[in-house]
Amino acid sequence: GRRRGVLSDYTFAVQHEGKLLNIGKAYSGLTDLEVSQMTEFFKQHTIQDYGRFRLVEPVVIIEVAFNGIQKSNRHSSGYALRFPRIVRIRSDKTVAEIDTLETVRKVLQKNIGDETYPPAR
Repeated sequence: GRRRGVLSDYTFAVQHEGKLLNIGKAYSGLTDLEVSQMTEFFKQHTIQDYGRFRLVEPVVIIEVAFNGIQKSNRHSSGYALRFPRIVRIRSDKTVAEIDTLETVRKVLQKNIGDETYPPAR
């Protein structure tokens, strides 16, 4: 496909007690040019290359829109964003400014308790 040879699936995290905890993965929302630029950046900032995926320096901040939050055993944060999509790259932000696990919990509890947001039907 048109994204062959580029790094186009991005795993993202929230912070908690000085650690980054995975909360989801998004692959939509960026233009082909942005994906190409991100690929080059990530190739230059790879910590470990595992073949099909890379661990990169955690310095790129993305703004993500999503349809909901649910508990998850799959992600280290304990939560997953439902249908996440990248809104934009936030070059004006640092890792210290990303959302926290506490923010995720507050959004979830404020809206429905502690299972999913929005509520399952």
